[in-house]
Amino acid sequence: MDLTHTAEDDAFREHVRAWLEARLPVKRETLADRRAWHTQLLEAGFVGMGWPPEYGGRGARPVQQAILAEEMTSAGAPPHASGPGMSLVAPTLFAHGSEAQKRRYLPKILSAEELWCELYSEPNAGSDLASLRTSAVRDGEVFVVNGQKIWTSGGFSADLGILLARTNPHVPKHQGISYFIVDMRSPGIEVRPLRQITGDAEFCEVFFTDVRIPVENLIGAEGEGWRGAQTTLSYERGGNTLSAATGRRQALDRLIRTCQSAGTLNDPRVRGKLGRMLVDIQVMRAAGFRVLSSAEKGKRPGAESSVQKLSSSEMEKRHQDLYQEILGTYGQLGDNLPDAYFVHQTGSTITGEPVPDNWSFPYAWSRALTILAGTSEIQRNILGERVLGLPREPRADRRD
Repeated sequence: MDLTHTAEDDAFREHVRAWLEARLPVKRETLADRRAWHTQLLEAGFVGMGWPPEYGGRGARPVQQAILAEEMTSAGAPPHASGPGMSLVAPTLFAHGSEAQKRRYLPKILSAEELWCELYSEPNAGSDLASLRTSAVRDGEVFVVNGQKIWTSGGFSADLGILLARTNPHVPKHQGISYFIVDMRSPGIEVRPLRQITGDAEFCEVFFTDVRIPVENLIGAEGEGWRGAQTTLSYERGGNTLSAATGRRQALDRLIRTCQSAGTLNDPRVRGKLGRMLVDIQVMRAAGFRVLSSAEKGKRPGAESSVQKLSSSEMEKRHQDLYQEILGTYGQLGDNLPDAYFVHQTGSTITGEPVPDNWSFPYAWSRALTILAGTSEIQRNILGERVLGLPREPRADRRD
């Protein structure tokens, strides 16, 4: 693992810091505000930095992308407005999409002209995603889709979605899935927002009734959707660990200041809990450098991204429990947290809605983190089987 930054990296950090200082604060209340901010980031070359130049990027090294994310989090700057389009769809298209798909969709992902959502989970196929039942039956030059998806973040504001559907029910379940691009304004699609425990309605359930998807919207070959899905999930699970660690350190610093004001900072029980959280964050940063070092060598995230997903989500839930233990009833009354912290956790750039500034919101949200993008139990299975090489437990009902 190489943690050394070059002089060029240090100069880039100073450039980003000065650029942000000259432009913050910015309005962030609506999706239009976020798109205006996105345009500024795009013009500065801060969106799609790592993309190849022929697709509008600058071929930046992963370390410079991490520096940008860290500085934006530190400054409390809103991220770009393209949400899952940049973080999930673009990497999948680069890995599995046709040239025609790249030329059609990547420019509008880069500009945030088209917003995306992820249509994976179903009411009976969340953790066991390969058991999904939404069907896609070929009819000439289209696939006809019927079924239901759930936990679709930002589905009501998305223009397009990436969809997993079963195209062959007669083969082992992982082999009968295909990967599609779907226009969310297509006839037969119904989107219903779901109110969460946080009070937000970012999640949606999506119903498909005889939705017709052109054959050219198939990503990769028919029946090979599971391969594409694993690429998408590896990017969703890995995330940007260094900027996440920065955001969590900011939140911890805010908690420390609150304890100072309340006169509880000298309580050894409080100090012990704060110390445990600080150690966790430092470990998270070290893990982030390890991922970054691997990316600098040209390696894509693989099964090891489950390490980051598992440790990060379980850490956040553990920390939020400690926050509430330290703050007591005040933790439910509220205090401000950095906007960047909330944006990182909730992906609120998808909806463009303002996020509540209080302590109770991240506590409630932390419960979702151990479920989304694969539950903690699923991550442990992946680590056991694919990283540690442990044998899979035989099951009589297993079809894969």
